[in-house]
Amino acid sequence: MKPHAAGLVALLAALALPAQGETVGCVTTAWKLIGANHRVCVEAFADPKLPGVTCHVSQARTGGVSGSLGLAQDPAQFSLSCEQTGPITIPPKLPEQETVFAEDTSILFKETRVTRLWDARHQTLVYLAISRKLIDGAPNNSVSTVAVRPWGGR
Repeated sequence: MKPHAAGLVALLAALALPAQGETVGCVTTAWKLIGANHRVCVEAFADPKLPGVTCHVSQARTGGVSGSLGLAQDPAQFSLSCEQTGPITIPPKLPEQETVFAEDTSILFKETRVTRLWDARHQTLVYLAISRKLIDGAPNNSVSTVAVRPWGGR
């Protein structure tokens, strides 16, 4: 890799945009005669700044014709679970609050967002999933915590 390309890669890694989810699987919750079924899908994502933390978020997905065309608004129904899956090293300047995952849940202006909070007093990472809408957000939320502990033989 050329030196300037390596610098660009390092800069992009430092910016650490929210993670993209990897679909683990979906389960049908209601059959639709036309179009996709209603379902709940589970996605996994790693914290972009803290390797060693993996989260799983489940979200309701609207089916039918509008869901199949990507025009439906998914309900603000989700659940979140995060676990330590490797060694965690807290960087010296870790923000107290940072978006680590975001996914659109409608064609316009609605998303599920996961924000990481750092509880330094308890040495715990707190992950909070919320639904955001441009005009009026939903109060639905889910929280998961990861206590930072030694990993393996360390």
